Amino acid sequence: MKIWFDITNSPHVHFFAALIKELQQDHELLITCRPLSNTIELLDIYRFSYTLVGRHYGKNLMLKSLGFFIRILQLYHFLKKKNIDTAISHSSFYSPLVSKLIRARCIYMNDNEHALGNKISFKFADRIMVPEFLDVKKITCQGAKEEKIVRYPGLKEGVYLWNYVENSFYTFRFENSENKKIIFIRPEPLTAQYYKGKQNFLNDLLIDLKDIYKIVLLPRSKTQANHYRHEKYCKIQIPEESVSLADIMGNCDLFIGAGGTMTREAAVLGIPTISIYQDSLLDVDKFLIKKGHMAHKKDLNADYVINYLTEIKKKAPDKQLLKKGKKAYELIRQTLLENIYQ
Repeated sequence: MKIWFDITNSPHVHFFAALIKELQQDHELLITCRPLSNTIELLDIYRFSYTLVGRHYGKNLMLKSLGFFIRILQLYHFLKKKNIDTAISHSSFYSPLVSKLIRARCIYMNDNEHALGNKISFKFADRIMVPEFLDVKKITCQGAKEEKIVRYPGLKEGVYLWNYVENSFYTFRFENSENKKIIFIRPEPLTAQYYKGKQNFLNDLLIDLKDIYKIVLLPRSKTQANHYRHEKYCKIQIPEESVSLADIMGNCDLFIGAGGTMTREAAVLGIPTISIYQDSLLDVDKFLIKKGHMAHKKDLNADYVINYLTEIKKKAPDKQLLKKGKKAYELIRQTLLENIYQ
Protein backbone atom coordinates (compact mmCIF):
# COMPACT_ATOMS: atom_id res chain seq x y z
CA MET A 1 0.00 0.00 0.00
CA LYS A 2 1.08 3.59 -0.60
CA ILE A 3 0.93 6.02 2.32
CA TRP A 4 1.39 9.78 2.08
CA PHE A 5 2.82 11.86 4.92
CA ASP A 6 2.65 15.65 4.63
CA ILE A 7 5.05 17.22 7.12
CA THR A 8 4.59 20.96 7.44
CA ASN A 9 6.51 21.85 10.60
CA SER A 10 9.59 20.61 12.44
CA PRO A 11 7.87 18.94 15.47
CA HIS A 12 6.07 16.57 13.14
CA VAL A 13 9.35 15.02 11.98
CA HIS A 14 9.99 13.64 15.46
CA PHE A 15 6.32 12.75 15.81
CA PHE A 16 6.24 10.51 12.74
CA ALA A 17 9.85 9.29 12.66
CA ALA A 18 9.32 5.91 14.34
CA LEU A 19 6.10 5.25 12.40
CA ILE A 20 7.82 6.03 9.09
CA LYS A 21 10.74 3.71 9.90
CA GLU A 22 8.36 0.90 10.82
CA LEU A 23 5.92 1.28 7.93
CA GLN A 24 8.55 1.61 5.21
CA GLN A 25 9.44 -2.04 5.74
CA ASP A 26 6.10 -3.22 4.34
CA HIS A 27 4.59 -0.23 2.55
CA GLU A 28 5.56 2.38 0.00
CA LEU A 29 5.80 5.78 1.66
CA LEU A 30 5.75 9.22 0.10
CA ILE A 31 6.74 12.24 2.18
CA THR A 32 6.06 15.83 1.19
CA CYS A 33 7.16 18.85 3.20
CA ARG A 34 7.56 22.61 3.12
CA PRO A 35 10.51 24.71 4.38
CA LEU A 36 9.41 25.97 7.80
CA SER A 37 11.57 26.27 10.92
CA ASN A 38 13.94 23.25 11.08
CA THR A 39 11.76 20.82 9.12
CA ILE A 40 14.16 20.15 6.24
CA GLU A 41 17.21 19.85 8.50
CA LEU A 42 15.45 17.31 10.73
CA LEU A 43 14.29 15.23 7.78
CA ASP A 44 17.90 15.16 6.62
CA ILE A 45 19.09 14.14 10.10
CA TYR A 46 16.70 11.17 9.95
CA ARG A 47 17.79 10.50 6.35
CA PHE A 48 14.22 10.34 5.09
CA SER A 49 13.49 10.76 1.39
CA TYR A 50 11.11 13.64 0.79
CA THR A 51 9.79 16.00 -1.85
CA LEU A 52 9.65 19.73 -1.19
CA VAL A 53 6.28 21.13 -2.24
CA GLY A 54 5.44 24.81 -1.82
CA ARG A 55 6.64 27.24 0.81
CA HIS A 56 5.49 29.10 3.91
CA TYR A 57 3.74 32.41 3.25
CA GLY A 58 4.45 34.19 6.53
CA LYS A 59 2.15 35.77 9.10
CA ASN A 60 -0.11 37.85 6.84
CA LEU A 61 -3.55 36.23 6.79
CA MET A 62 -4.27 37.26 3.20
CA LEU A 63 -1.00 35.77 1.94
CA LYS A 64 -1.57 32.67 4.06
CA SER A 65 -4.99 32.16 2.48
CA LEU A 66 -3.57 32.60 -1.02
CA GLY A 67 -0.63 30.34 -0.20
CA PHE A 68 -2.97 27.67 1.13
CA PHE A 69 -4.75 27.28 -2.20
CA ILE A 70 -1.51 27.49 -4.15
CA ARG A 71 -0.02 24.61 -2.18
CA ILE A 72 -3.26 22.63 -2.46
CA LEU A 73 -2.91 22.82 -6.26
CA GLN A 74 0.81 22.02 -6.10
CA LEU A 75 0.17 18.94 -3.98
CA TYR A 76 -2.71 17.83 -6.18
CA HIS A 77 -0.63 18.01 -9.35
CA PHE A 78 2.22 16.16 -7.67
CA LEU A 79 0.06 13.40 -6.17
CA LYS A 80 -2.79 12.88 -8.64
CA LYS A 81 -1.06 10.00 -10.45
CA LYS A 82 0.75 8.52 -7.42
CA ASN A 83 -2.11 6.15 -6.50
CA ILE A 84 -2.10 7.07 -2.81
CA ASP A 85 -4.14 4.70 -0.64
CA THR A 86 -4.19 6.73 2.54
CA ALA A 87 -2.71 9.91 4.02
CA ILE A 88 -1.75 10.91 7.53
CA SER A 89 -0.57 14.22 8.90
CA HIS A 90 -0.33 16.28 12.06
CA SER A 91 -1.65 19.83 11.66
CA SER A 92 -1.31 19.79 7.86
CA PHE A 93 -4.40 21.69 6.77
CA TYR A 94 -3.61 20.66 3.19
CA SER A 95 -3.67 16.91 3.63
CA PRO A 96 -7.42 16.24 4.13
CA LEU A 97 -8.56 18.41 1.20
CA VAL A 98 -5.90 17.09 -1.18
CA SER A 99 -6.72 13.53 -0.09
CA LYS A 100 -10.34 14.12 -1.01
CA LEU A 101 -9.28 15.46 -4.44
CA ILE A 102 -7.11 12.41 -5.16
CA ARG A 103 -9.68 10.03 -3.64
CA ALA A 104 -7.48 8.77 -0.84
CA ARG A 105 -8.55 8.22 2.75
CA CYS A 106 -7.06 10.56 5.34
CA ILE A 107 -6.19 10.69 9.03
CA TYR A 108 -5.81 14.21 10.39
CA MET A 109 -4.24 14.81 13.79
CA ASN A 110 -4.04 17.99 15.87
CA ASP A 111 -3.65 19.04 19.50
CA ASN A 112 -4.31 22.75 18.96
CA GLU A 113 -7.94 23.68 19.47
CA HIS A 114 -7.21 27.28 18.38
CA ALA A 115 -6.04 26.46 14.84
CA LEU A 116 -8.39 27.95 12.22
CA GLY A 117 -7.32 25.37 9.65
CA ASN A 118 -9.08 22.70 11.70
CA LYS A 119 -12.41 23.83 10.27
CA ILE A 120 -11.41 22.78 6.75
CA SER A 121 -9.46 19.73 7.83
CA PHE A 122 -12.23 18.30 10.03
CA LYS A 123 -14.66 18.50 7.11
CA PHE A 124 -12.58 16.40 4.71
CA ALA A 125 -10.71 14.01 7.04
CA ASP A 126 -11.97 10.45 7.43
CA ARG A 127 -10.48 10.12 10.92
CA ILE A 128 -9.61 12.87 13.40
CA MET A 129 -7.14 11.94 16.13
CA VAL A 130 -6.65 14.17 19.18
CA PRO A 131 -5.05 13.71 22.63
CA GLU A 132 -7.25 12.74 25.54
CA PHE A 133 -6.59 16.02 27.36
CA LEU A 134 -8.11 18.12 24.58
CA ASP A 135 -11.76 18.98 25.26
CA VAL A 136 -13.73 17.34 22.44
CA LYS A 137 -16.44 19.98 22.69
CA LYS A 138 -13.95 22.54 21.41
CA ILE A 139 -13.34 20.65 18.18
CA THR A 140 -16.95 19.62 17.58
CA CYS A 141 -17.65 23.36 17.65
CA GLN A 142 -15.15 23.63 14.76
CA GLY A 143 -17.07 21.06 12.73
CA ALA A 144 -15.49 17.76 13.80
CA LYS A 145 -18.11 15.01 13.71
CA GLU A 146 -18.04 12.78 16.78
CA GLU A 147 -18.09 9.58 14.72
CA LYS A 148 -14.79 10.63 13.10
CA ILE A 149 -12.96 11.41 16.35
CA VAL A 150 -10.45 9.00 17.87
CA ARG A 151 -8.92 10.11 21.19
CA TYR A 152 -5.47 8.74 21.91
CA PRO A 153 -3.96 8.37 25.41
CA GLY A 154 -1.77 11.14 26.84
CA LEU A 155 -0.13 13.93 24.86
CA LYS A 156 1.18 14.29 21.33
CA GLU A 157 4.75 14.44 22.68
CA GLY A 158 4.36 11.07 24.41
CA VAL A 159 3.76 9.40 21.04
CA TYR A 160 7.49 9.63 20.28
CA LEU A 161 9.15 10.41 23.62
CA TRP A 162 8.53 6.92 25.00
CA ASN A 163 10.78 5.64 22.23
CA TYR A 164 13.23 8.52 22.71
CA VAL A 165 13.71 7.65 26.39
CA GLU A 166 14.36 4.00 25.60
CA ASN A 167 16.89 4.74 22.86
CA SER A 168 18.24 8.21 23.58
CA PHE A 169 21.85 9.22 23.81
CA TYR A 170 23.54 12.51 23.16
CA THR A 171 26.92 13.12 21.65
CA PHE A 172 27.17 16.89 21.47
CA ARG A 173 28.10 19.08 24.42
CA PHE A 174 27.65 22.82 24.23
CA GLU A 175 30.68 24.92 24.99
CA ASN A 176 30.51 25.78 28.70
CA SER A 177 34.00 26.54 29.97
CA GLU A 178 32.67 28.41 33.01
CA ASN A 179 30.60 25.36 34.03
CA LYS A 180 27.42 27.39 34.33
CA LYS A 181 23.92 25.95 34.27
CA ILE A 182 22.61 25.76 30.72
CA ILE A 183 19.28 27.32 29.77
CA PHE A 184 17.73 26.57 26.39
CA ILE A 185 15.30 29.19 25.12
CA ARG A 186 12.84 28.79 22.23
CA PRO A 187 11.38 32.11 20.96
CA GLU A 188 7.80 32.73 19.92
CA PRO A 189 6.24 31.21 16.74
CA LEU A 190 6.17 34.46 14.79
CA THR A 191 4.51 33.18 11.62
CA ALA A 192 1.94 30.81 13.14
CA GLN A 193 -1.68 31.65 12.33
CA TYR A 194 -2.82 30.81 15.87
CA TYR A 195 -0.24 33.01 17.59
CA LYS A 196 -1.50 36.48 18.55
CA GLY A 197 1.06 37.27 21.26
CA LYS A 198 3.98 39.68 21.55
CA GLN A 199 7.08 39.60 19.34
CA ASN A 200 10.72 39.94 20.42
CA PHE A 201 9.63 40.21 24.05
CA LEU A 202 12.61 38.13 25.20
CA ASN A 203 15.18 40.86 24.57
CA ASP A 204 15.57 42.21 28.12
CA LEU A 205 15.35 38.76 29.70
CA LEU A 206 18.19 37.44 27.54
CA ILE A 207 20.41 40.41 28.37
CA ASP A 208 19.75 39.93 32.10
CA LEU A 209 20.48 36.18 32.02
CA LYS A 210 23.45 35.93 29.65
CA ASP A 211 26.10 36.73 32.29
CA ILE A 212 24.60 34.41 34.92
CA TYR A 213 23.92 31.27 32.87
CA LYS A 214 24.99 29.64 29.64
CA ILE A 215 22.18 30.57 27.25
CA VAL A 216 21.47 28.57 24.10
CA LEU A 217 18.85 30.13 21.84
CA LEU A 218 16.92 27.93 19.42
CA PRO A 219 15.53 30.31 16.76
CA ARG A 220 12.68 29.34 14.47
CA SER A 221 13.94 31.24 11.43
CA LYS A 222 16.89 33.13 10.01
CA THR A 223 15.10 36.36 10.90
CA GLN A 224 15.00 35.42 14.57
CA ALA A 225 18.58 34.17 14.49
CA ASN A 226 19.84 37.40 12.94
CA HIS A 227 17.92 39.48 15.47
CA TYR A 228 19.67 37.75 18.37
CA ARG A 229 23.12 37.86 16.76
CA HIS A 230 23.29 41.57 17.57
CA GLU A 231 26.28 42.61 19.67
CA LYS A 232 24.13 43.28 22.74
CA TYR A 233 23.29 39.57 22.89
CA CYS A 234 26.92 38.48 22.91
CA LYS A 235 27.64 35.35 24.98
CA ILE A 236 24.35 33.83 23.82
CA GLN A 237 24.99 30.74 21.71
CA ILE A 238 22.90 30.20 18.59
CA PRO A 239 23.58 26.83 16.93
CA GLU A 240 24.52 27.14 13.27
CA GLU A 241 22.63 23.94 12.42
CA SER A 242 19.65 22.06 13.79
CA VAL A 243 20.38 20.26 17.04
CA SER A 244 18.89 16.88 17.86
CA LEU A 245 16.29 16.50 20.60
CA ALA A 246 18.65 14.27 22.57
CA ASP A 247 21.42 16.86 22.45
CA ILE A 248 19.08 19.58 23.69
CA MET A 249 17.50 17.63 26.51
CA GLY A 250 20.75 15.92 27.48
CA ASN A 251 22.44 19.27 28.12
CA CYS A 252 19.49 21.22 29.49
CA ASP A 253 19.18 22.49 33.10
CA LEU A 254 16.18 24.71 32.32
CA PHE A 255 13.97 25.09 29.27
CA ILE A 256 12.14 28.35 28.61
CA GLY A 257 9.66 28.13 25.75
CA ALA A 258 7.50 30.72 24.05
CA GLY A 259 5.88 28.03 21.90
CA GLY A 260 4.34 24.63 22.49
CA THR A 261 5.95 21.40 21.38
CA MET A 262 9.54 21.77 22.62
CA THR A 263 8.28 23.22 25.91
CA ARG A 264 6.07 20.19 26.46
CA GLU A 265 8.86 17.81 25.43
CA ALA A 266 11.09 19.22 28.16
CA ALA A 267 8.29 19.09 30.73
CA VAL A 268 7.45 15.44 29.99
CA LEU A 269 11.14 14.49 30.21
CA GLY A 270 11.47 16.00 33.69
CA ILE A 271 13.48 19.09 32.69
CA PRO A 272 12.63 22.19 34.77
CA THR A 273 10.41 24.08 32.35
CA ILE A 274 8.89 27.54 32.15
CA SER A 275 6.32 28.35 29.48
CA ILE A 276 6.23 32.01 28.49
CA TYR A 277 3.56 31.48 25.85
CA GLN A 278 1.87 34.84 25.30
CA ASP A 279 -1.47 33.69 23.92
CA SER A 280 -4.31 31.50 25.22
CA LEU A 281 -2.92 28.23 26.56
CA LEU A 282 -3.91 24.95 24.93
CA ASP A 283 -5.72 22.31 26.97
CA VAL A 284 -2.62 20.09 26.82
CA ASP A 285 -0.48 22.86 28.34
CA LYS A 286 -3.01 23.45 31.11
CA PHE A 287 -2.80 19.76 31.95
CA LEU A 288 0.99 19.84 32.32
CA ILE A 289 0.84 22.97 34.47
CA LYS A 290 -1.83 21.42 36.69
CA LYS A 291 0.35 18.29 37.10
CA GLY A 292 3.31 20.46 38.15
CA HIS A 293 5.45 19.55 35.16
CA MET A 294 5.95 23.16 34.11
CA ALA A 295 5.29 26.72 35.18
CA HIS A 296 3.63 29.44 33.13
CA LYS A 297 4.90 32.99 33.46
CA LYS A 298 4.09 35.47 30.67
CA ASP A 299 6.10 38.31 32.21
CA LEU A 300 9.18 36.26 33.05
CA ASN A 301 12.16 38.08 34.58
CA ALA A 302 15.64 37.11 35.73
CA ASP A 303 14.72 37.00 39.44
CA TYR A 304 11.97 34.46 38.76
CA VAL A 305 14.38 32.31 36.74
CA ILE A 306 17.04 32.38 39.48
CA ASN A 307 14.52 31.42 42.17
CA TYR A 308 12.94 28.74 39.98
CA LEU A 309 16.30 27.09 39.26
CA THR A 310 17.10 27.16 42.97
CA GLU A 311 13.84 25.48 43.95
CA ILE A 312 13.19 23.12 41.03
CA LYS A 313 15.46 20.22 40.12
CA LYS A 314 15.49 17.77 37.25
CA LYS A 315 13.10 14.85 37.66
CA ALA A 316 12.76 11.49 36.00
CA PRO A 317 10.57 11.49 32.88
CA ASP A 318 6.87 11.04 33.60
CA LYS A 319 6.48 7.26 33.28
CA GLN A 320 2.70 7.38 33.14
CA LEU A 321 2.70 9.81 30.22
CA LEU A 322 5.36 7.77 28.42
CA LYS A 323 3.37 4.55 28.88
CA LYS A 324 0.35 6.34 27.48
CA GLY A 325 2.55 7.58 24.63
CA LYS A 326 3.44 4.03 23.66
CA LYS A 327 -0.24 3.03 23.69
CA ALA A 328 -1.02 6.11 21.62
CA TYR A 329 1.64 5.17 19.08
CA GLU A 330 0.16 1.69 18.74
CA LEU A 331 -3.35 3.14 18.38
CA ILE A 332 -2.20 5.54 15.64
CA ARG A 333 -0.49 2.74 13.73
CA GLN A 334 -3.57 0.51 14.10
CA THR A 335 -5.93 3.29 13.00
CA LEU A 336 -3.73 4.04 9.99
CA LEU A 337 -3.60 0.43 8.86
CA GLU A 338 -7.35 0.02 9.33
CA ASN A 339 -7.82 3.19 7.29
CA ILE A 340 -5.84 1.66 4.43
CA TYR A 341 -8.05 -1.39 4.08
CA GLN A 342 -11.47 0.25 4.53
